[in-house]
Amino acid sequence: MSAVQSPSSQAQQRDDRLNNKVNADSEGGLVEADLLQMDQIRPEHVLRLKKVTENYLCQPEANVYGIDFTRFKIRDMETNATLFEIAKPPGQPVPVDEHDPNVGRFVRYQFTPEFLKLRHVGATVEFTVGATPVKDFRMIERHFFHEKPLKTFDFEFGFCIPNSKNTCEHIYDFPQLDDNTIRQMVTEPYATRSDSFYFVDGRLVMHNKADYSYNGNNGDNRT
Repeated sequence: MSAVQSPSSQAQQRDDRLNNKVNADSEGGLVEADLLQMDQIRPEHVLRLKKVTENYLCQPEANVYGIDFTRFKIRDMETNATLFEIAKPPGQPVPVDEHDPNVGRFVRYQFTPEFLKLRHVGATVEFTVGATPVKDFRMIERHFFHEKPLKTFDFEFGFCIPNSKNTCEHIYDFPQLDDNTIRQMVTEPYATRSDSFYFVDGRLVMHNKADYSYNGNNGDNRT
């Protein structure tokens, strides 16, 4: 008599097979379609992606910790000038759209060409968590221009106690771009894109996306 495997056992075997494929494919990177089949996506998986994703790699329901970003500010570290700031009004619920479950997970930024010449930028983020402790909270943010990788940022938030409000600032050291790349990024708005992957205890729980234009003026930097 053959043994009957549980769904969780079958899922683990599928993940093991995909992980073996990832480890074997050390030169070609990792394909998004493989990750979409996995029940648990880990940091080493997204770090192997060779281009920006076209899909969200987890559902909004994966955020079982109630992590909610309430404020975000970007400043120039050299001049301390605030380049962008947005805050969610207190008590405002997380947006829900029955026709688009991914509402609120995408941001479109509009910056001036001078933004690409900055060297060091501080990003302050404020967020709350729910009733469950958040262990080893980590963000991996990957930026691409078309399929050209620009920079990967990897930040640790650490441990967050239940029902807490947390604030931290991470320093972005921007890559030194050549004049031709800068010119292309300015003339091709929104061809610069990013994925922000959030992990708790090594498991993907949130995935946000953004795209960027660098031909704007000094007005609103977010749409």
